Amino acid sequence: MKQSLRDLAGKLGCHLLGDASVIVTNVSSLQSATRDSLVFVEDAQHFDAALASSAAAVIAGDFAGKFAAGAAASKPLLISAQPRLTFARVARLLRDPDRHRGIHPSAIVPATAELGNNVAIGARANLGEHVKIGDETTIGAGAVIGDKVAIGSHCRLDANVIIYPGTTLGDRVIVQAGAILGSEGFGYVRDSETGRYERTPQIGRLVIEDDVELGANSTIDRGALDETRIRRGAKIDNLVQIGHNVQIGENVVIAAQTGISGSTVVEDNVIIGGQVGIADHVRIEEGAILGAQSGIPTKKVIRGKGVVFWGTPARPIREYLKELAFLSKSAKERG
Repeated sequence: MKQSLRDLAGKLGCHLLGDASVIVTNVSSLQSATRDSLVFVEDAQHFDAALASSAAAVIAGDFAGKFAAGAAASKPLLISAQPRLTFARVARLLRDPDRHRGIHPSAIVPATAELGNNVAIGARANLGEHVKIGDETTIGAGAVIGDKVAIGSHCRLDANVIIYPGTTLGDRVIVQAGAILGSEGFGYVRDSETGRYERTPQIGRLVIEDDVELGANSTIDRGALDETRIRRGAKIDNLVQIGHNVQIGENVVIAAQTGISGSTVVEDNVIIGGQVGIADHVRIEEGAILGAQSGIPTKKVIRGKGVVFWGTPARPIREYLKELAFLSKSAKERG
């Protein structure tokens, strides 16, 4: 989509310096910029490179405001206190609209389904009975939506997403290809006489709140008896496994290949690195940061807003690094 700098400045609340009539059609890096591109810089160190690039205009931080005093920049500038965030928002505004709305002839949509306005359903998608889908939502090719699933407005479900019956998704939820939501949790009881394992009931539900994003091939189990809940604004990377009865707080970020066992609570604003393993009944308190490949044992409580934890078992990174230094020193002394 084409946008003038005047329109972008108004929509994003930026201060515009230079020709407001300039049209941009895409965002790019400094290296791949074209005469229709918009680029960004967060510090003065790269500002000259941005001005020397082929881009039509530059999003820059407050440091670029010196040009307001009379110096002329070689390109128009959008001045923003958060250039990277503004750049991300511009990217969404410039994204081409989905012109292929409507229901593909090969999709299965029963008469009991309730579809909002301008819903798109791709080829071979299969909707169950009494499914509800909100306005402007897109269901990708090959997706399977179980009975009584409720999906909000302006959601995007990519190809081959599977949602088990009874799951609820809020508004503006993004689910990338191959994700599986609401499957049965890993719960068994061992028969002490025979040694065999028998499945415990997995009859709860899964609730995904507004503005959540789920990566490709991620899997989230429904509650055993109650619910698994992913709260507003959580961002979950590819290949993440979340077990039954887990509670994920608002604005939590979870990187790829992390596994979270049943009945764990992750409070608001927690950051979890890649390949972290979290055992059952753990509590990660608000604002904690778990470094990549950390391990959290059963029933452990991690607390410390803004504190980075590392290692297995995870402990504050300063403590972890001191231990490593001590072990290294001891090894040298023995050698």
